[in-house]
Amino acid sequence: MTKRDELIKTAFELFYLNGVHSVGINQILAETGVAKKTLYTHFASKEALLEAVIAYRDERFRTWIFGLMDQYSEAETIVKAMFDGLDDWFNDRVDSLMSFQGCFFVKVNAEFVQHRVNDLCFEHKQAIVNYLLSALSAEYGEDRARTMADQVALLKEGAITQAYLGKDRQAAIKAWHMAKTLFR
Repeated sequence: MTKRDELIKTAFELFYLNGVHSVGINQILAETGVAKKTLYTHFASKEALLEAVIAYRDERFRTWIFGLMDQYSEAETIVKAMFDGLDDWFNDRVDSLMSFQGCFFVKVNAEFVQHRVNDLCFEHKQAIVNYLLSALSAEYGEDRARTMADQVALLKEGAITQAYLGKDRQAAIKAWHMAKTLFR
């Protein structure tokens, strides 16, 4: 792992657990053992590091969830695979994502107002909707697929929130039971 990658991974873990504004550069440096000069060789600022962390989490999350969903070709089973994956994540059965601590993007987004970070977090969420739209469009007309993609994404977001804030680790299963009625 390169020093740059180590900085990103460590910053992600610290930001995810503690929040962006609660974690200082010195804490990231102490955790990684990387010199401040090395950090600033790779990132002009903490904000630049945060943008790299958002890209890191986005890539890891999408690779994981889309990888699960890509195993299927029918819309209903694609969506079920997403909720099954969420259930695994909520119950700490996904090593590549770190222990479940809610949605990184929602947590980070809440720390900023009218900032580029908000746009990056939105882009992640929109990528999930776009994937769902593409998957659903194969079987349903574009208008119905768009409505269904929005509804499924809303159930997904609600499940993540309920699993984290409501401490309901069965939230993905409950959300799937609601989502599957959309296919009738």
